[in-house]
Amino acid sequence: MNSTGKHNAPLGADFLRHDSAPAAAGVEGYMEHDAAVYRTLLESTKAIPWKIDWATLAFSYIGPQIEALLGWAPSSWKTVQDWAARMHPEDRDKVVEFCVAQSKAGTDHEADYRALTSRGEYVWLRDVVHVVRDANGEVESLVGFMFDISERKKTEEKLAELQRELEALSFKDGLTGVGNRREFDAVLQREWSAAQRHAAPLSLIMADIDFFKSYNDYYGHVQGDACLKRVAAVLSEAVRPGDFVGRFGGEEFVLILPNTGADAARQVVERCRDRLSAEEIAHERSPFRQTVTASFGVGTLIPAAEADPVAFVNLVDSQLYLAKDNGRDCIAAVNRVG
Repeated sequence: MNSTGKHNAPLGADFLRHDSAPAAAGVEGYMEHDAAVYRTLLESTKAIPWKIDWATLAFSYIGPQIEALLGWAPSSWKTVQDWAARMHPEDRDKVVEFCVAQSKAGTDHEADYRALTSRGEYVWLRDVVHVVRDANGEVESLVGFMFDISERKKTEEKLAELQRELEALSFKDGLTGVGNRREFDAVLQREWSAAQRHAAPLSLIMADIDFFKSYNDYYGHVQGDACLKRVAAVLSEAVRPGDFVGRFGGEEFVLILPNTGADAARQVVERCRDRLSAEEIAHERSPFRQTVTASFGVGTLIPAAEADPVAFVNLVDSQLYLAKDNGRDCIAAVNRVG
């Protein structure tokens, strides 16, 4: 029975012959004779066979397996409109346009999409389509198979999620949880390019924990690691949404402030100092109130076309060392805007 309620033509002769060249009489007779065998083979597979008449865009056949998978009776698949209507809205336009274009061109093709079930859920399908031409080379019909690829898609999604998690981990400092040097390089390049395009100011802050070697020597490396984590948390809480905090190496941290002028950058770094002071992390070997402090180097510029981000980092780094030379627990800044 086909989708319109009429009996299908013998499946062996009609469905399986994909070319339009006349078959030898003996072969044709053999296929007609064993049409029931071919139908049984087709309808016993998990793949769902179907055929569409190109002139009418109507289904002349769809396998009964479709009802077991999606819940829609074969008789409900009348035209390609039924096929499109039962496709996920996010997939529909792209898949329909692709399949129509490939079919008009007479090109065999495949398409993955989510199909709606009668229960209101979605199942991932892969349609493998073969274009049948007539003796004049014109498109006569489309024949193909639908495959349930839901489990494959679930596996792919799990792998993709694991890949995203691995990528995220590869951009994070294992100790402090803030960005690592690799992420810093990527973010700086991205924000540098954006600042060049929009002629916008970009600010960079480098921070170094004062007398950290003495801290490690006195408290031990385990406590030193805990100190690094607390400083990283303080800096992360002090910045604004869209700013970047990373560990540059050792006890040195770096902050990237997109679209930020010198005055705003100064406010951010002052907030970092204030919050670190309020944290009151004990440091018996520090001359500054015996608590952990940091020195800061700050730089602001609008990147010119010939400017080099590495040179900018070196410039800010020199400001950091200037702050340390000036007694630590202070800020040194340079502004190349205006």
